[in-house]
Parts: sequence; structure tokens; C-alpha cells
Amino acid sequence: MEPFNFLRDVTAFNPNNLEMLLRLLAALVAGTIVGFERTYRGRPAGFRTHALVCMTSCLLMLVTVFQSQWVLEKSDYLIRLDPTRMAQGIMTGIGFLGAGVIMKEGPTVRGLTTAASIWITAAIGILAGIGFYFPLVVSVALTILVLSILRVIENLLPSEAYYNFDVRGERNNEFTEQIVRDLLKSCGFRIAHTSYRLDDKGCERRFSMVLRTSRRTGSACLSGKLEQIDAVHAFRITPISE
Repeated sequence: MEPFNFLRDVTAFNPNNLEMLLRLLAALVAGTIVGFERTYRGRPAGFRTHALVCMTSCLLMLVTVFQSQWVLEKSDYLIRLDPTRMAQGIMTGIGFLGAGVIMKEGPTVRGLTTAASIWITAAIGILAGIGFYFPLVVSVALTILVLSILRVIENLLPSEAYYNFDVRGERNNEFTEQIVRDLLKSCGFRIAHTSYRLDDKGCERRFSMVLRTSRRTGSACLSGKLEQIDAVHAFRITPISE
């Protein structure tokens, strides 16, 4: 490829450009569909993370499938060197960088989408290095779309939120497991897991649960009702999210 041909490669008609565009869009749609299911279930790696990862994999395969467009054809030793190995080494190193931005704060996992954005940025850098300008421009536009516009859509989509719920109180008839369950049900929560424990020499009950709900105001409803129960000593409602 000739150097400094950015505008020509982006604007000129090329059947391969249309094929690359369709493949990138297919990867975006596929990753979004799978990510929607994970978002609905309230999992840390959701809508946008799956879309970015799927697009990154597609970009790296485009580098290999359309290798003839950026590798010089007249040189036999270039074929033996296999320049795609350099891309493999880059993505392996970026994997360690991405892992560094993923943090676990108690039950909450944060940074997965940031790690995915770092990964796809590395793939875009590879496209720039080999002069693959058309998929570079398309991938940048789709990445901005995923990180900005799809974030708004993600917040509007119906989804289940998961919470870690811990409450303790006096061991009396005002604070029993059935009362806690009825309270959770009235606020729209369903119990995924639960454990029961007696503390303070059997004088205090403690319930630890994993809750799920599709109501965005469920936690506020629950905390308000718990504050009105004198038998409750302390409680904590922690969202499990990215």
C-alpha cells in the first residue's frame, strides 16, 4: 500500500470495504444481543462490554482475512515472517493492562467496559499501523456509538438488578424470617440466595440474602420500611453491578 492514502482508502469504493462494514455491523449486533441478556440478568459484563469484545474479535480477524490488502505481495520472506504474529503479541500484552482496570469492591465488579474499550482501542491502533483506514474509521465510530448512545439505551431497557442484603435485629416476633420475606416481596424483591445466623449469644437474628428486582425504586422502598421497624438494629443494601 502507498503511504499517506488515508482519504482515498476511506472514500474510494472498494467491494472489500463493504464486506468489512457488514462484518463489523454483524459483530456489533451479535455482541449486543448476547449482552442484552446478561444486562437483563444484572451481570457485571453486560450490554456494552459484550458488544466491544465481539467487535474487537472481528477487527482482529479482518486483519488476517484481508491480509493481502496490506502485506506486500512481491516479497516471499514477508509471508514466512507472518506479520499477524505481531498483532497477537500486542493483544496479549493489552490483556494484562485491561485486567489492571478491573476492580472488585466487595460484591461489586467495576471496570469491565473500560477494559473492553482498552482492548478495542489496541485493535484500532493495529489497523492504523498497517494502514487499514476504512475499518479504522468504522470501528472508531461504532466504539463511540457503543460507549455513548448505547449507554442511554442500556439505562432505558428493562433489566434485573441484583443486591446483597444484610440485616440484623432483635430476636422477637417483630423481626422474623417471614416478616423479612413479606417486606421484600412488598418492595418487589425476589430472593436468589439466603442464609440465617444467630449472633450475640442467640439474642440477635441476622439474615444475609442475594436479592433481585426489576423495580428501580426497590432499594429505596426497602430501606424506608426497615427504618420504621424498631427491632431492626442495622441493615445494608449493596447493588451488584459493574
